Parts: sequence; C-alpha cells; structure tokens
Amino acid sequence: MITLDRNVFREALPTGGRLLGLDVGTKTIGTALCDAGWTFASPATLVRRTKFAQDKALLADLIAKQSVKGLVIGLPLNLDGSESPRSQSTRAFARNCEDLGPVLLWDERWSTVAVERFMIEQDMSRAKRAEKIDNFAAAHILQAAIDALTMA
Repeated sequence: MITLDRNVFREALPTGGRLLGLDVGTKTIGTALCDAGWTFASPATLVRRTKFAQDKALLADLIAKQSVKGLVIGLPLNLDGSESPRSQSTRAFARNCEDLGPVLLWDERWSTVAVERFMIEQDMSRAKRAEKIDNFAAAHILQAAIDALTMA
C-alpha cells in the first residue's frame, strides 16, 4: 500500500510501531527511525546508492533489525505543489519498496532548507553538514509525518 493520506496510513498500522523515514536522493538515501509510539524521530544510517537491489536489501535489513512497521518517504514536489521528474523517480522507488511495508509519501518541500539552516545555526562545518544532511532531512520528514499522524 502506498498513500499520500495520513489517515489511510494510520489505519494500516492500528497498533503503531516503528517507522522508517527516507530522504531518497540520486547518490544517497538518508534514513531516520522513530519510536513505536510515534513521538520522536532520529537520524539513522546513510545508504550510499548503488544498484537498487543492493539498496533495497540494506533497507530490508534495517527494517528487520529495527522492527519497522511502515515507511515514510519524502516526496519532492515543486514549490507550487506540482510533481517533477524527481517526484516520479521517488514514486517509482516507493512502488519498488511497497513489499517492505505500508508506505506514506510525505511532502518534503523545505525539509533540506530547514535542516541546513538548523545545522548552520549550530555552527556545523560544511563538511559535517554534507555528511549528515540527508539523514537529518529524513528525520525532519519523519518527524513532520508522525506529528501529523498523532494529531487528534
């Protein structure tokens, strides 16, 4: 199941469970995990993209080790909300990962900008930012999604 609707996703996971957030790029996949109660998201492992089968195997291993019940994948939309070639690529990635668990596609506009601004405020060097930005963006995306999922 792949959805843009947080209510449909929440209904697919009536007992909650850990979620894996993904910021899918062309060279890396930033990952983040949240607790089973959907309270907080934390950056996890950076996956350097190779062949899709290998990337998926790494994600499947992380999902199994962390008892993940669902995926939140950042959907890169244009500023006006329309889809771009990157959006279509992300949708294809989601379709190929659908067998790993329910998938929620989450609007990721501004996530990288917000994370980079935070890192600059923390006086993080360019090298450190480059190394960590994808995982922090994944955590930002996942946190926004779990905040929306737990709203009354």
